Parts: sequence; structure tokens; C-alpha cells
Amino acid sequence: MPFFTKGDVTIHYEEVGSGFPLLATPGGGLNSVMGGWPGQVFNAMEVFKDDFRCITMDQRNAIGGQSTGPVQVEDPWGAFADDQLGLLDHLGINEFFFIGYCIGGPFAMKLVERAPERVLAAVLCQPVGHASATPDSMYNSGHDSWGPELCSQRPGLTMETVDQYLHNLYRVQPDFMYCVSRDFARSCQTPLLVMPDDTPSHSLEAAMDLIEIAPRAEATPYPWKEAEDIKAATINQVRDFLKSHQPVKAAG
Repeated sequence: MPFFTKGDVTIHYEEVGSGFPLLATPGGGLNSVMGGWPGQVFNAMEVFKDDFRCITMDQRNAIGGQSTGPVQVEDPWGAFADDQLGLLDHLGINEFFFIGYCIGGPFAMKLVERAPERVLAAVLCQPVGHASATPDSMYNSGHDSWGPELCSQRPGLTMETVDQYLHNLYRVQPDFMYCVSRDFARSCQTPLLVMPDDTPSHSLEAAMDLIEIAPRAEATPYPWKEAEDIKAATINQVRDFLKSHQPVKAAG
């Protein structure tokens, strides 16, 4: 599996399949790594490799991955988008689809905000977001698990820095999808397909709010992942949604 380096960031990535590009990021919060695909609700790299050129990556500083970079306290969501867009630039890809699981929900919205002309459609699978009952679920997982492990691997990195980073990710805008405002979602013209979930981190309320206010948002059935027949039909819905937004020349 190859690497891409830009400045002080190195990204470990993988590609399978052919066709219109689909960037796929697995769940796992700040530990989103390619090795986590077999444990996802479905493996997009396997499921869609016959339909699209599937690209995936270890996110910067994920434990168990091989992508590294600064702990970007200022604009941390933007840093993830920079990594993702930088990889696609490296691969010579301009327009693409995106599917993000878990933390990939905010990834999707930040990519759409940052490069709306490039992201032709996005799928948010089990997206994280603010949940009224468990508002610090994502912050706590970073503070209790990811942060101490990363500090043990990085001489000079302190929990003070980690906590400021987590604050800027999850508490600066303690609402909705964390990385964009509701006003942005109301103005968003990118086609979105939301696959709701309901856990302490996968906020059902944030997912349903996005479906309600984004003008081109669609929803899968909910619940969709427990019954195998509904799950299979939902995966087909994702495939059909993406294919419906392929440029004609790419689909031909």
C-alpha cells in the first residue's frame, strides 16, 4: 500500500477497483484506519469495487495506522479535509464521490464546504454529531483513549495540546455536525445521502436535522442495519444514489 507525502504530513492509502472515483473513510473516530474496514457495518471497499475506483486512507495520527502529521489544533476539521483533498490531487483526481462512516459524516460536510465543485455527491453512514443526551461522547473517547496513546508515541506531545485539539473539534461548535453550521447545511447544494444510526456518538438527532434542512439530502430507511434484507436493499440504495450523480462521460 502506497504513501503520499506533502510537507510534514504523510498519508498511507489504498486503491481498488476502477471507474468514477469514490473516496471512502471507515469509522473509528480519530482512529479511522484502513485496517478497520472488516469491522464496519459494511465494507465499502469490497462492496463498491466493481462499480467505482475506491480509494481509502488512514487518517492523520490514527492509532494503528501509518498516516502522520501535526496535531493541528487550529482548524482541525480543515486539516483532515486538506489531507483528503491532497491525496486526491496526488492521484490526479478532480471530481469524486465520498462515503464516510462515523467521523466521516463531519468529514463529508467539511469536504463539501471546502470543495463543493469537486464533491459530486456524499454519503454519511452512521454519522457522528452532537447528541443532547451524550454531548461529550466524542470528546471523552479522544481524551480517554486516543490522546494518551498518541502522547505515548510522540515525545513532546502533551495532553494539554490534545485537549485543546479535542475542544476545537467537538466543543467550539457544540451542535449539529461539529464542523459546519446549520446555515451552511441549509445552503448546501451537494446531493447527500444520510444513513442514520443512534448511539452515544452516532447522533440520530443530528442526522435527522441534516436530512430535514439540507435541500438535496435524502435518507435511507431507519433502522437499516439489523435486518439483512433491509441492509442489502440499503446498500443498493447507496450504489444507485452514487451512480445517479455520475457525470455522463464517466458513466458511459
